[in-house]
Amino acid sequence: MPAPHVPALAGEGPLSYAIFELARTHRGHAAAMLRKMDLHPGQELLLMHLFDRDGQTQSELLERVGVDHSTVSKALRRMQDAGLLVREPATHDRRVMVVHLTDKGRALREPVAAMWRDLEEISTQHLTAQQAESFVRTAYAVVDAISGRTQPQEQPT
Repeated sequence: MPAPHVPALAGEGPLSYAIFELARTHRGHAAAMLRKMDLHPGQELLLMHLFDRDGQTQSELLERVGVDHSTVSKALRRMQDAGLLVREPATHDRRVMVVHLTDKGRALREPVAAMWRDLEEISTQHLTAQQAESFVRTAYAVVDAISGRTQPQEQPT
């Protein structure tokens, strides 16, 4: 597969263009893998957070995935319609919605983990372990810079 044509103006920000290409390609491949599980991109991230701690509020999930309210709300609605989760008012405040996995949603834990492992293997197939580790540190340094954090945050490798 030939390399994509890089527009001349991308030379003004070669790292930024490389990040764009990487994100687009990675997301596209992940989307194809997720379709096999009847999931849409981003839903696996919500599931991952619920696997870590079931019974989170919509606000907590929103904060953890870092996307806008309407995107999370739409994803949760689709996932509820698919029988993966239920949303119910919190006992302490009926305006707060708490999200719980169903048995069908919990059953996706291993398939999502396997998909994530496969995606990692595909993504790193031309890298050494040291290059992959260095890339992760570099990627989080870019995230910190864009987010305006003055000190790099400790990230998992």
